[in-house]
Amino acid sequence: MTPYDGPGGPELTEEQIQEMERLRSIGYLTGSRPATPVTGITINDTSRSYRGLNFYTSGHFPGAVLMNMEGQVLHTWERGFLDVWPDQWADSLSENAQYWRYAHLFENGDVLAIFEGYGLVKLDRESNVLWAHFGGEHHDLKVLEDGTICVLTRRPSLDPRFNPETPVLEDFVTYLTPEGEEIRSVSVLEALGHSRYARLLMGTKPAGDVLHTNAVEVLDGDLEHVHGAFRKGNVLVSMRTISLLAVIDEATGLVDWAQVGSWKMQHDPSVLRNGHILLFDNNGNQGMSRVIEIDPDNGEVAWEYKGEEPRDFYSQMCGAATRLPNGNTLATESDAGRAVEVTPDGEIVWEFLNPERAGEDQRFVATLFEMMRLRPDFPLDWIKE
Repeated sequence: MTPYDGPGGPELTEEQIQEMERLRSIGYLTGSRPATPVTGITINDTSRSYRGLNFYTSGHFPGAVLMNMEGQVLHTWERGFLDVWPDQWADSLSENAQYWRYAHLFENGDVLAIFEGYGLVKLDRESNVLWAHFGGEHHDLKVLEDGTICVLTRRPSLDPRFNPETPVLEDFVTYLTPEGEEIRSVSVLEALGHSRYARLLMGTKPAGDVLHTNAVEVLDGDLEHVHGAFRKGNVLVSMRTISLLAVIDEATGLVDWAQVGSWKMQHDPSVLRNGHILLFDNNGNQGMSRVIEIDPDNGEVAWEYKGEEPRDFYSQMCGAATRLPNGNTLATESDAGRAVEVTPDGEIVWEFLNPERAGEDQRFVATLFEMMRLRPDFPLDWIKE
């Protein structure tokens, strides 16, 4: 395969247009694991867990939940897809329109929410729409200090220099103003294909969702001394299909660092204060999942959590991991609708099992896309009694 050279090509056939529509609807199930009778907070060690607030999205509804450590719901947000974009044809929508894949909570109670593969909406604390951007937003976003929104977007395209007949799903790192106006976009495919790491495209599929970029983190520059690619403003991304972590240089738009390792089909990498990278490794534990902390210099695993018993920690889709201020790790086992906080020794000190259900006859536990732990002093004065 030659390096990717960018978009272009002939007019599309009817079959190619249909394939593009299919690619546009790629997403996740609202639920996939059989429901169990045990739900809610099942472990709550108040002396060793990080006592913050919990904010999460779930496959059972297009919304988000704010919950305390005891499982009490403090506030919810909800807004359906057709409420945001009423001009879209209801019968053409995929399951993606039934949930929020990711949400970001502001201190004043406003939220940003992603409808997977469709768009991004900003709501106020009462779930009123402030603005919406129908730009193919998916998976993840970060809000910068100045309010700029860095979000993953995607669109199907036909490029004969990559595939002459079948469309590919091209991912972008897109920057929006705080008001939802697009500033610029960087193609992840071009960033990798034009870089010195272009050979890694040999691992891609010949068509379809060739990279499946599923995470974005804007670096703050604190770890530039660890590796030059970790400069302020550069972007760490995760490409699930080829199990690749990469840093895109903000100035050049090219991948300046990339690494594959023992992880497979990963999600949610983040840079830790010690210069390591934490991620949810979906398939690297002999086909099962784990959370690992790796050294970016050599890819070696410095720490891992595999679950309490062999082969009982697994999520085929999604998954997330966060290192908490007290040194514990919060892991989201998405398919199981489960979140656990574990100590450095791997002991569970907090556990949540999603009580919500999804699927036909509500027989599945709703997918828990990501559990986020907010700091204990996060402002709540906007919540009405």
